[in-house]
Parts: sequence; C-alpha cells; structure tokens
Amino acid sequence: MYLSYEWLNDFLDLKEWSADDIADRMSRTGIEIEGIENIGAQLSNLVIGEVVQMEKMPDSDHLSITQVDIGQGELTQIVCGAPNVHQGAKVIVAVPGAVLPGGFKIKKAKMRGYESNGMLCALQELGFPDNVVPKKYADGIYILPSDAPVGADVVDYLKLDDPILELSITPNRADALSMRGSAHEIGAIIGQAPRFSLTSDYSVIEDQALLDSVSVEVAMPELSPHYQLRLIKDIEIKESPVWLQMRLMKANMRPINNVVDLTNYFMLLYGQPFHAFDFDTLTASNVKVKEADEGSKFTTLDGTERTLTSADILIWGGDVPIALAGVMGGLDSEVSDSTKNVLLEAAVFDPQRVRITSNKFNLRSESSSRFEKGINPATVDEASEQTAAMIATLGQGKVVKGKVEKNTLDVLATEVTLAFEVIERKLGIQMTEDDLSEIMRRLGFSITFNDNYFTVTVPPRRWDILIEADVLEEIARMYGYDRIPTTLPTVPSTPGKLTERQRLIRQTRAISEGFGLNQVISYVLTSPKEAELIKSDSHPFVKLTLPMSEERSVLRQSMFPAMMEIAKYNNAHQNKPLAFYETGKVFYGQVDTALPLEEERYAILISGQAEAASWYAPQRQYDFFTLKGMVEGYFEAIRLDHMVRFEAVSDIDVMHPGRTANIYLGDQKVGFLGQVHPNITNDYDLDTASFYAEIDLSYVVSISREALVQLSISKFPETSRDLALLVSVDQTHDVLVNLITDNAGQYLKKVSLFDLYKGKNIAEDKQSLAYHLVFQNPDATLTDIEVNEAMERVTTALLSIDGLEIR
Repeated sequence: MYLSYEWLNDFLDLKEWSADDIADRMSRTGIEIEGIENIGAQLSNLVIGEVVQMEKMPDSDHLSITQVDIGQGELTQIVCGAPNVHQGAKVIVAVPGAVLPGGFKIKKAKMRGYESNGMLCALQELGFPDNVVPKKYADGIYILPSDAPVGADVVDYLKLDDPILELSITPNRADALSMRGSAHEIGAIIGQAPRFSLTSDYSVIEDQALLDSVSVEVAMPELSPHYQLRLIKDIEIKESPVWLQMRLMKANMRPINNVVDLTNYFMLLYGQPFHAFDFDTLTASNVKVKEADEGSKFTTLDGTERTLTSADILIWGGDVPIALAGVMGGLDSEVSDSTKNVLLEAAVFDPQRVRITSNKFNLRSESSSRFEKGINPATVDEASEQTAAMIATLGQGKVVKGKVEKNTLDVLATEVTLAFEVIERKLGIQMTEDDLSEIMRRLGFSITFNDNYFTVTVPPRRWDILIEADVLEEIARMYGYDRIPTTLPTVPSTPGKLTERQRLIRQTRAISEGFGLNQVISYVLTSPKEAELIKSDSHPFVKLTLPMSEERSVLRQSMFPAMMEIAKYNNAHQNKPLAFYETGKVFYGQVDTALPLEEERYAILISGQAEAASWYAPQRQYDFFTLKGMVEGYFEAIRLDHMVRFEAVSDIDVMHPGRTANIYLGDQKVGFLGQVHPNITNDYDLDTASFYAEIDLSYVVSISREALVQLSISKFPETSRDLALLVSVDQTHDVLVNLITDNAGQYLKKVSLFDLYKGKNIAEDKQSLAYHLVFQNPDATLTDIEVNEAMERVTTALLSIDGLEIR
C-alpha cells in the first residue's frame, strides 16, 4: 500500500507532523513502513511551457525545433524528439540548471547545429516508472491540460513534492489498505479524528423502467453475501484530470480513462474494489453470480483464455460470462472509448475462492488482495454511491437513481467484554477508566464500564478485532509498546542440556570431520524428477501447493539427489576431493494425517580421487572399502559396532547391484551403502568411483548405548595368533569374524584381516583369507594353554562351514 502524504492532508491536519514523524509513529504502533519516496523533493527548475511555434529539423526524421513560452517574456528554443509534441501543447520544461533523477543535468546545448535551451520532459524523466505512465504518453512527453498556467512551477502544479509511505500490511490489518482506513489509524496515533466529505452535487435521473430491467441473482449467498449494481448513463470516456492521474501514479497504478481511473481511485480511498461494465455490450441485463462449470473457458481482460473449475466465481450477463469475480473482468465487456452507459459493480466476494483463483492463474491485483484480506462491509453502499457520483461528474453523465442488489449481510458492531485485571496481568500496566476512555476515543471505539469489567464496541471498519486479545493489542500499541515495562518471568530454574538427538548429531559431525569429510547443507525441497531417484514404496511424496519453482516443489525422501547435485557442482569447479556428509531430514507423506513423517538422516558421499599423485605415493581413488570403513568407524565411535552388520542387496536402482549392501543394527535395517550406479554417475558427470551411504539417525538415537568407560592400560602383555583359511569366494567376511569372536572367549581383543589372495595355486571358486587374532587378559599373563584352547574352539567352529579348509 502506497500512502500519499498530500492525500492524507484531505482528512487530517498534518501541518505539525512530517512524513518521517508519521512513519516512525506507525512503525512503533504496529504497521511497518518499508520506506518513504518523494519524487519531487529533488526536482527544481521545472516550469510549465506552451509550444508556440514548431518546425521539423532539416535532415532529421524525428527531431523538431520548438519555440516555447515559459512565462519569461520571450520564447525559448528547444530541440525535441518526442513524436507527440505539437503546436499549442502545454508541456513540462526543464530549463538550464535543472537536475533530473539519476544526476542528469540540463544545460544549454547544440543539436545538429541548432541551439537547445532546455528539455521537454516525459514523466519517466521526472522519476515515474514506465509501468505507471499512461500508455498515451509512454513513448512521448507528457501533455498538460490546456488550462495549465504557463510559467508555473511543475512540482507545485502536479503536487510532486509529496512523500509516499510504503506500508507493509500484515493480513490482520487489511483495514489499512485504504486511505480512509490509514487516516483512522494515523488519527488515532496523533490524537485527531479524521474528517471525510461526501459528494452530493451530481446529476441524477429517474429511469425506473431501465433500472427494473437490471436484475441480480446470486446462486449461493456465501459466494457473494452483498452484490450491488448502479447504472450511469450518457457518459463521455476521456482522459482523467491531472489531479486524479497523479494520485493514481503515486499509488503505483497506471491511469487508463476517467471511468477505470475512478474505480481504482475509490478502491484506494475506501478499500472497496469496483468493476465497471460497458452496459451496452451485455447480451442481457440479468446479472448472475455463480460457480464456474468445471473445465469451462473464459477470456479475461488481458486476452488470455482461462480454464476454470467450480472453485472459481463467475459473473454472468445473461448466459455470457463477463467477469472472474474479484480478480479480473472479461474482454468483451470492458469499458472502451465508445462506452456510453456503465454498470458499476460493488460487492463482497468469498475471500477463499478469490485467493484460490488469483493464485491459480497468477493474477495478483490490488482488487484481489483486498478481497482476500477482507473489506469493510459497512461502506459498500456508500463507496458505490460516491464512485457512481464522481463517474457522472467527470464523464458529464447521469446516475440512474436507485440500485439493484442482493444483500444477506448483517453489518453489526462487535462487542468485546474484558475484566480490568486482565490488563495488568497480561500487559503489565495499570490503567484507569479515563486512560481507557481516551485510548478508545482516539481509536474511534466506544466503551462502557460495569464494576470490574468494561465493554468495547468496535465499528465494522475494524473487522480484525473479535476477541479479548485483539482489544488488549489495541490498548498496548496505543499506550506505546516502548512504555510497557520489561520484566522477567518467574519460573522454576532448570538446567539446560542437549537432547539425545542433538548430542548424536553433534557427535556425528565431529566423527565425520575426523574422516576428512566436508559438511554440506542442502535444500529439503527438490524436483519431482530428482525425488524419483530414491523413493518409498509405501509413502507418497509431500508436494507443495504453491511452489516457488518446479525445482523446489517436493519434499525429499532421501538425501541422495541433493548430495549428487553438490558433488556435480564441486566437480565442475574442480573443488576436490569430493568427500561430503550431511545430517538432515527426509519426509514421508501420510495417508491418514496431513502432517508428514519426518526422519533424521546421515549421508556420506565420496567420489573420484582421494589423494593426488606425489613423489612418494601414486594417485589413490576412493573405493567401496573406504566408505565401508567410514561407516564401521562411525558405529564404533558411537559404541554400536557390536550390533552392526551388512547384507548384500541389488534392488536399489541408483546403486551398483553387485557392490551395495544394506546396513543393519541387530535385525533392524538402518540404511545402505555402496557404489553409485555407473548410469547415474554418468548423468551427473562424476567418476564411476562414486560411493554413497545413508543411515537413519532417528532409529540410531532410540538405541540405548553402553556408557563410555575408560579402563586403565593393562600391565600384562598381548599375545597373538595367525589363522589362514581357504574358503569359497561367496563366503562373507562378517560370518567368519562373528564365528571367531563368538568362540575365541573373553580374552580375544581384536580380529583383523591382513591378507586376501585369489589366483595361482588356488581354485577359481576359492580364496585365501588370513586373520590376525590378538589376545590379552587385563588381570594376568595369558598362558599358551589358554590361547591354544581358544584357538581350538575357533578352528572347530570354522570347520562347520562347508568347504572351509584351515591352512
């Protein structure tokens, strides 16, 4: 909302209040001011001139030599290239010494040998943006009315020295989306009651037969609880007067013609949107408000054909749709230069349906935003009457006496009763009856007192005030937020500590960085295509209703797509090594609830070169065992290594079918790891040596972990044995290690594989594995007998595996 300081002076006496003062007070009482802009503050040496003589410049197809009267007794020669300059035109003249926006200085000059003593200005050159300049003057200079006084200061004549306050209106303060509503707000702040005048001097005619021919039908009252039409006859469509154009342009709206401009002007004044139909283009004068048919078509004013649904509200003239209610009119019934009779619509529409329609078609407008947030139902009739009166006045037409409407609204003031003690209890301030009466007087509310209670009567223009908390907010902001004392609440003292989840995530980060991984933080939103890479078979995707873009429209079910994108980006920029980790959330849609299921995940991605070649070592690539070692090291660091196991899997489409495994903690699957499928790495321009792991931290955090106990270093020596096995190539390492661990006894300290051999002197379906077993008794020296007995138990258990030989 753009608030004109000059326009505000019509309603309030602001001689003692600057625009900065008003902005400061409004910001401190609840309405944020984004900024203040004053187009005319830096403009000078601009005068009104009249083109007395004009001739085309020789050897030029667009330049003209004009002789301009600027009120100094002699004509001023100015060379101009505007296509619309003509003899007799009243124009804006920047004389030498003028400085225009952007630091553009005007001085005497010569153009193709002809002297030019100034410049004839377009509105854009005064600081107005292209989108608000009337189309008639978009490519030329601005032509002033014929009665504009020659030699007068342009800034004064056009009222350009006008600070414009840009208001950031929250949804609950839609009452301030109008000049009248803002005047009430500012009046309350500075202690003045705004004054509003109504137009009563306009032409009215009796034409009951014509009025009776117009009818209104509303299919369902909730579509439009108040729908009103007025008829204005015999108007002349023309350019709006300068004062009206300037007020619209300063409100960031483009002037069109006197009828359309007045509907916009009164929308800004009352906050009530209007629509003007060319009455003679309607095929029938029975106007209907009803839901659109599913799949029906409608062409809006912008020439675009829209496909509608039953959520949209259509206005019909007989059997022909003429407007998309609250959003945009139709192409066939718009006001044009040939319009003579206007049917003026003022209504209250279902805000939810207007919001759905405007969002669906991306038709955000000043009208739709007001219908969505709410309008004052008490002023629909007054606003409509005043708009019709001004259209008749500026268009030299006549208002047909009366109106046609359907109105099911009961417009009542709201009463809210509060106890006196609630003010001190919730705001921390004490107020007397006089204090409260003064605040309510400034707000324009009435108040009555009854023992320890008081009742506030709120007028319909403040439809946001309904409950006790709303009244308390009004009291607090009028009293002054900065005057409310600051106190600390008295609460039991409780020590702060991290939750188990927070502690695990911090530990995960520390462990990951110890592995040499770099942390990344990615978007939880991804594209539908990327989301399909890894998805749940039992849970649908969670999709945004109004995404900012297609690339950020679906909540992820895996961190894989984001990690691959990050690796692709860094690889393209030669940021190596590619070794990343992330802790974050994934989301699963639920059928029986609107809220998705959220799970915490830990992901690792490594790709390509781990170490560059050097004089002392060759280049090293990441491999499967690098990643597996990180995963095992992670579970060891969080003291769950005794539970972890891996099972080969080949049903994850984005992973290599022969080099992927599920990760289990006991019998619970908690994730997977492996090599990324070559087709996927090719799509992302990554090395085929790319490996990924993802672990469900939500389950990990639920497991009770043994306390970390620091033991003293044993005084007794270790002893070790080596064990060489010949086994099938299909035999898994985990099974062998588990057998050794389960049978070696309590003094087995560590088992490690130190050799794997396949090839010469061994059958093709066999492999040789060599393990190093370390034993230690922390309380005594182990004897050979004890170690030999442990080894005998191990070998006996191992020989139970078919085809296994101990070498």
